[in-house]
Amino acid sequence: MRKRNLFFNIVFSLLGGLLLLFIVLPLMSILLGTTPQTLWLALIDEEVLNSIVITFSAAAVATLLAIFTGVPLAFLLARRKFRGKRLLEALVNLPIVIPHTAAGVALLLVFGRRGLLGQWLTPLGITFTDNFYGIVVGMLFVSLPFLVNLSRESFALVDEELERVALIDGASPWQAFWYVSLPQAWRGVLAGALMMWARGISEFGAVVILAYHPKIVPVLVFERFQGFGLMAAQPVAALLILIALAAFVFLQLSLPKESTD
Repeated sequence: MRKRNLFFNIVFSLLGGLLLLFIVLPLMSILLGTTPQTLWLALIDEEVLNSIVITFSAAAVATLLAIFTGVPLAFLLARRKFRGKRLLEALVNLPIVIPHTAAGVALLLVFGRRGLLGQWLTPLGITFTDNFYGIVVGMLFVSLPFLVNLSRESFALVDEELERVALIDGASPWQAFWYVSLPQAWRGVLAGALMMWARGISEFGAVVILAYHPKIVPVLVFERFQGFGLMAAQPVAALLILIALAAFVFLQLSLPKESTD
């Protein structure tokens, strides 16, 4: 029995290790292939710094918007039964399967200056093409499923009996949600927000069509690769990977660990 278990563990470890190698190898290649000097030059490049600030701030704004709208939707999907629920869940997941360049075209038809909403908002001075808000819209569209799905799963794990007791004791639905449901599910909600933020940082296809300017880092990497080749794009790409990894690790370590008692 021990030999069979050992063989099983070895085979599965090797197979899993191949996948991890597939992830690590490209990242290590770009990091090890970038010298400290070229990385420093990229870091002090004003265009790169502005691009980093725009990228991270736009992803943060998109995540905040999704929290205020996606968390209520996630709670309804987890707690309520209604006709068309499965269709609604499928709609939420559509941005995952739609090619992001196609998503950019679709967003342009809605938020462009002559788009469905853009033609009415442009006279009011609200524009999305080649604009910070266009970047936010692109990131929001492609990354919102991460927040909604993880939040929905977290709310579904909360014991409904706790919510019923709160309601019986006189709490309003708002109070039951705020003081019972959300405190129980907040780790999953926060994890979804982090995943959405990270996904927004890496977006390219939808943003490049709707809002090429101001340039986010993925667009800048593509532009430098297309115009000047691999050596010009590599330091910027490496810098983005390092900053994103450092921010992600910091946020993960900052989260209180769930008690195992």
